[in-house]
Formats: sequence, C-alpha cells, structure tokens
Amino acid sequence: MSEDYEMMCGIEIHQQLDTKKLFCSCESCLCEEGVGAYYRRLRPTTSETGEVDRAALAQFQRDMGFRYQCSEGTTCLVELDEEPPHEINADAMETSLVFSTMLGANIIDEIQFMRKIVVDGSNTSGFQRTSLVATDGSIDVNGKKIGILSVCLEEDAARKIETKGNEILYRLDRLGIPLIEIATAPDMRTPEEVMEVAYRIGMLLRATKRVKRGIGTIREDLNISIPNGARIELKGVQELRMLPEFVQNEVNRQKMLLNVREILTKRGTKAVPVEMIDVTDIFKTSESKVIKGALDDKGKVIAVKLPGFAGVMNGNNKTLRLGSEMAQYARTKGVKGIFHSDELPNYGIEQKYVDDLKNFLGMIGEFDAFVICAAKEKKATDALQMAVDRANYALLGVPEETRDPLPDGTSKYSRPLPGAARMYPETDVPPTLITTERMNRIRANLPEFPEQIEKRLMKQYGINQQQAQQIVRHSYDDLFAKIADEYGMASVAATMFLNTFTELEHDGLDMNAVSHDVIFEMFSMLKQNRFSKEAIPVLLRELAVGTDIEKAIKKLGLESVDADEAVAIIAKIVKEREDFIRSKGLDAIGPLMGPVMGALRGKIDGKQANDLLAQEITKLIG
Repeated sequence: MSEDYEMMCGIEIHQQLDTKKLFCSCESCLCEEGVGAYYRRLRPTTSETGEVDRAALAQFQRDMGFRYQCSEGTTCLVELDEEPPHEINADAMETSLVFSTMLGANIIDEIQFMRKIVVDGSNTSGFQRTSLVATDGSIDVNGKKIGILSVCLEEDAARKIETKGNEILYRLDRLGIPLIEIATAPDMRTPEEVMEVAYRIGMLLRATKRVKRGIGTIREDLNISIPNGARIELKGVQELRMLPEFVQNEVNRQKMLLNVREILTKRGTKAVPVEMIDVTDIFKTSESKVIKGALDDKGKVIAVKLPGFAGVMNGNNKTLRLGSEMAQYARTKGVKGIFHSDELPNYGIEQKYVDDLKNFLGMIGEFDAFVICAAKEKKATDALQMAVDRANYALLGVPEETRDPLPDGTSKYSRPLPGAARMYPETDVPPTLITTERMNRIRANLPEFPEQIEKRLMKQYGINQQQAQQIVRHSYDDLFAKIADEYGMASVAATMFLNTFTELEHDGLDMNAVSHDVIFEMFSMLKQNRFSKEAIPVLLRELAVGTDIEKAIKKLGLESVDADEAVAIIAKIVKEREDFIRSKGLDAIGPLMGPVMGALRGKIDGKQANDLLAQEITKLIG
C-alpha cells in the first residue's frame, strides 16, 4: 500500500425507498406506538464456508435477549419471522435497477438474495436479506472519478427503542423497509471529499423520485484507514455535514494509536498475561461511589498489573488515550467502566488507595501500571480480560473494528469488523432474472440527472444557477415547478426554499416535517389572499411543529384585511407619528414600514402596504 496520502476512505450509503416493504405488502412508515411483546434470543450460525463470523460471535457473547413490538399496518407475520417472505417488491427492484443504470454499473443478470448473519436483535430471524444488484459503476465529483464497487437491495433493520439490563426492546415498523446500499471504492483522500461524494450520491438517489426523505431515511457507513493503520467501519452516520469531522477524528485516533505503539516498542513493553487479583480488601473503606456501589451489591474489586503501559493510557496532555479504548472494550461486558493508574487519584479514589494498591501489586518499574474494575466478580473479570486484550493489541497497532458515531463527532467501539463468514444463501426467495428487454426499457426512460434539472429550471422559470442548484440539492424541484406553474410565484417559492427554510432549520426546525402537499396548499391560500407573502416565515414555523394550516392562520391572526381596514390601521400609525413625518416627508416611509407591517401582521402584501403608507403620508404633508 502506498503511503503518499494521509488517509483513504470509502462510503456505504443506505437509502430507504419510498415503497411498501420489501417482502410483504405492509406500509413502510414509522409508528409512535407499539403493541405486543414477542421475546427472542438469537444465536450465530455457520456460513456456507463452515465458519462463524467473529462479529456475530462477539455480539452473541454479550448474552442479550430481545423483545419486539408490532405496530398496526406496518407489521405482519413476515416481520415476526413466522411466515416466509412474500414475492419481492417490484417497485423496489425497479428503483435499484434504475439507480444502478444511472451509475453506469454492470447489472447482474440473475439477482440472488443472501442471508447476512445479524444477532444484535435488529432482525427477528437472526439474519438480514440482501442481494447484489450491480457492480463496477462510478460517479464524477469535482472532476475526479469515484468508483462504485456495488449496489445492493436489502431490508432495513428493526428500530431500537430502549435497552434495560440484558434486554433490548425493538419496534418492527422499520424492519423490512427496502434499502439501496451503495458501496464506493476507497477513493477519497480528504474529509471534505468524503462529504462531497456522499452529497453527489444522495443527489442521484433523490433524482429517481423514489426515495424517502427526512432524518433516518439515509445513513452512511464510513470505512477509514491511514498508512500503517487499519480499516475501521464507522457505522450509521446520519448528518452529512458531520462527515468531515467524523473522518478527521478517526484519522487522529489512528495516529494516536500508532504513536502509542511506537512508545511501547521503544520501551520494550511485552504482552501482558492476564492475571486477575482480588484487591477488594484494599478498597473496602473507599468513598468512591462506583466502588461503594459495587461492594454494596456484593461485588468485588479486581486488578491486573500492566508493566510498561504507564503514561499511554491517559498521558501527554491527554493526546495518548489508550485507556479510553480499553474502557470501551470493557463496557461490552456490561460494566460501567474501569479505572487505570494514569487517571488516579480521581473519581473519589484517594492517593492512599493508589499507593496501597501499587505496593500490593509490587509495582517498582518506571512504567508499571494497573487497571481495576469494581463489579460482580464474573463481570469484572470478563471486562478486565477485554481491557487487557485491548492493551496488548496496542503493541501491534490499530485493530480492525466497527465503531458507533457519537454526537460530538467522535466514536466508540462496537464490535469486531465482520467478514465474509456472515453470508449464506437465502432459500426462501427465488432469484430475479433481469432481461435485456427490461434493461433497454429502463435505459430509454432514465430520470433527469441533477445538472439537467438545474438547466431546465433556469431556462423555464428565470432563476439563477445558485438558486437552481440549491432547489435541486434539497429535492424541491418538483414542488417548485408545480407552484410556479400553478400560481406564477417562482420568485416567492425560490426565496422560501433557499432563505426561509435555511433560517428555520438554523433555529432547529425540521422542514422535512412539512409535507409538499401542505406547502402547495399554503401557496393556494396565498393566491387567494388569505395572507400575504410576508407571513410565510411565521406560518411555516407553526407548520413545522405540526400545526394544521387553518389553525395556524387563525392562531397567528393572519386572516387578510380589506383595503379600508388596512387604510385605517396605517392612518392611525401616521397620526401617532405626525411630527416625525412632517420633519422627514416621504423619507419617513422606510422607517415606518416596520411598525406598519408589524401592525398588519402579514395580512396584506408589503408592496400594497408601502403604497397605502405613501398615500397617507402625502395626505398629511400635502
């Protein structure tokens, strides 16, 4: 592998399709409530090669049970794995073929579903059905060709609701929603390029007009590595704007681990044998809340000595953070965490206890360290085994693993990186033959590409390139054209989509929550003079939180006024500010428009209000 780059990254994008479910006729929508309580435990099976996948085995060893809620209209016996899958959803298959063709990919002539072993409870069957649709496509991003390794059609997972102890509650409304999975080649070399590639793929998906929109309908998995590092899968990133931050933080994490390896190598540190030592007596009078809680629960404090690891677990101004990696591995065994010598005294553990423990363990070397865990004995020893194994791997470098994204742009360990041993054939779904006639029809009727849509909008509605790009980027092009054609309000619609929506989203509102039908109805009411265009921002704010449009108009007092009522309101404002107007003349119009529009509260158009104000001022000053 060449090392003339800082990083390399590939993306897997999972996009929900706007159809019914993949293997039944249930609706593909999420529900606020669930019913039922179906309990299952899942076990890994061998693949067609006879191996057990390491990620599935690690998940099984967490000893979790799973409870499943149904929801009306979105769940049937297929989701419960009590009935074989029905015929594959034809619309979903068609969409995957259309999208693959847009990428210039090679379509598989006989599409066969496989079972991917999943025992984290997210699928009631213990596997996910997935099929390879196409290979060897590409996209162009900023003049660079990005390879598309594969396009797959698969089913989405159940939705995790909560975790209590050793049991996870899932809701089955999301299980079985069709997903397109697009896997790129590891062709990206900067964090910003990763975001640009994800954006381009998202644009092409939306251009099909067959995908769902909104939070959670599209998710990105990032496969990141650096020279001398390892491939890390960062699974389930949802915010496009956060991609560069996640990538850069992973690059920094791998660099930190390589630095740790270099330090340990120079010291001559060797792999530590795991020798568990019961040190409960040393801590029996400790006031640490964690330790007191464990001992009150009839737990123990277990320690392991780590010769050669001092200073790399939490040292050098916290730029060395092997201890955090160890703790993440330990938590997979159900403990709240571990303590290590680099971070003590702290967390209620005083220096006296640290000194007593060091003496008890015979720590006399310059770089001797320790790690302890306070919990029930088996949990504590299992957790320490994971922590020490992770410490020992630091001598080799960066382990391959799957990690979960955190809100601050960092990540945490989830499980080992899965391999090919998790796949085996699906026997309940017949293969789908893709004929030449079908592909010829698809090629002859491909949807417009984003740049084609932009040119059409500019030519047809007189908007500029930036406006057209933003409208297409956010998939407002169909709605924009409909409003412009029906009501002749292209300029008003463009301002709303590009400015008003952006401002409201900055305020934390989800504008995807306002359906296109509601927005079109709002413009219908605007055309009927139910309110003025100046009222659109405040009206959208109400619609974004779920208020019915009629109720929103009444709540905001936006019902339009006739000309006589508007004149009376403006005349009152002019009379109250007579001295100011006489001193300024017609120059008072600008300063007074604010109070006028505030009083009218979006009930008449701004131009009309300006004209009426000018008339009243002219009457006053003659």
